[in-house]
Amino acid sequence: MDDEARKALATMKMPRRPIHFVSAKSGEILKLGHITCRIMEDGSRTDNRIGSAEFTLPPNTAGPPAHWHEMHDETFLVTQGMVRFHAPDGAQHDANVGDYVTVPIRAPHTFSNPTDQEAKFFNTFTPAFYIDYFKILAEISKSDEKMSKEKNLEVMSRFATIPAMEMLEEGGKK
Repeated sequence: MDDEARKALATMKMPRRPIHFVSAKSGEILKLGHITCRIMEDGSRTDNRIGSAEFTLPPNTAGPPAHWHEMHDETFLVTQGMVRFHAPDGAQHDANVGDYVTVPIRAPHTFSNPTDQEAKFFNTFTPAFYIDYFKILAEISKSDEKMSKEKNLEVMSRFATIPAMEMLEEGGKK
């Protein structure tokens, strides 16, 4: 650090920007058919740099149709049970509590809970705009008992998310 930078730093006042606390029982709850999404950060406090949500997957649950994202990265931290992550060519990764999965832009994927136990994961999105996908999907799925593949694909298309057709053809339920 040069003298000019030291001088600027010495006169800088500490910012007073508030932190945001989300208790274990709060956050915006969305129903995506049979899957529950609890939004913890919608991007409004991070200038849309990051969004986050917790997902609860009932036993024996398929996730969304296989897809990839053109505009955002995702991470997944499994917090309860086991979540199976599906990738191209039949690759699967069974993630247990504490396991972490990173899905960069253009990495085809989906997930499922093939077990008889409820599973949960914490999910991040950078940038945060993809949180709106879940809000729209919840709104148009209010009367749905199960998450609809067709509605899911339609809303995905609004957020630069592309169906992974080869994976969809491979597994049918992916």
